[in-house]
Amino acid sequence: MRRKLYVLLLSAALLLLGVPAAGAAENGEWAVYPAAARLGERPYYFLTADPGATLRDKVTVANKTAEPLTFRLYGADAYNTERDGGFAIRTLKEPRTGAGAWIRPERTTVTVPPRSAVTVPFTLTVPADADPGDHPGAVVALDERITPGGGAVAMGIQRAVAARVYLKVNGPAVPALAVEDVTLEQDRPVVPGTGESTALVTYTLHNRGNVTLNPKVVLTAEGLFGRTLLDRDLAQVPSELLPRQRIRLTEKWIGAPQLDWGEVTLVATAQDVRESAGVSFLALPWLVAALLALGGAGGLAGWRIRRRRARPGH
Repeated sequence: MRRKLYVLLLSAALLLLGVPAAGAAENGEWAVYPAAARLGERPYYFLTADPGATLRDKVTVANKTAEPLTFRLYGADAYNTERDGGFAIRTLKEPRTGAGAWIRPERTTVTVPPRSAVTVPFTLTVPADADPGDHPGAVVALDERITPGGGAVAMGIQRAVAARVYLKVNGPAVPALAVEDVTLEQDRPVVPGTGESTALVTYTLHNRGNVTLNPKVVLTAEGLFGRTLLDRDLAQVPSELLPRQRIRLTEKWIGAPQLDWGEVTLVATAQDVRESAGVSFLALPWLVAALLALGGAGGLAGWRIRRRRARPGH
């Protein structure tokens, strides 16, 4: 019996990597944006509040189709995706602990006529004991219809579009960043000089503070005697690393040394924070490594034989 799988796919508007675009979040059928005089005039919510304060605002949902559409409105927390650090929104069924839990639309269900827009007020109540700093989230319009998907397993797809909420709770701002778990995997030719050597440098960026960071990462590598092998500004770094988020990133090093001994270092900076971490490496061609291993094994066997012969009675 085929099991029906329901998968919630958020619109690409929720997964943008880099600086937010100046426009409403939309998927071609509907758009969600802060209420304003004109579409695109205020693409996101930038809000500041004291602990215990209540803010009031409005969200507009625009239907671009020729049929009426009904949506579930709710607040959601934001996070960085593990895959590439993109800005993403939690689903309706996931726990809400930040801005998503504090957003309360006046109506949780809204039907928007064809080629029309409906504006719904909402409140955002910050708990009195809320931590200071940034609490990113979104106001989400979820189409609760489940449309059939393809594949061997029956799949239902739901779509959602959200307007980002950048909420700052007043109090001490503590930027903190860490570079963690640096690893290096090497891929070298069997015979030295017969092909190109590559390496994968993998590391974790961890925002340990309470403010959103725009990190820059520099990758360097030094060989024997301090020779500079690599010095590169990394491009695949998210422009928004949200508070308390950690992401795992990988950088490919083409032309890594085939015979060297040194260290790879990653230096991350953001605001007034600078942190670094590294890992040592030994690059040996596979043929050389195999010969050394055989030589070592032979030497160990010879030592054991000599030791046995040296014992009394042998």
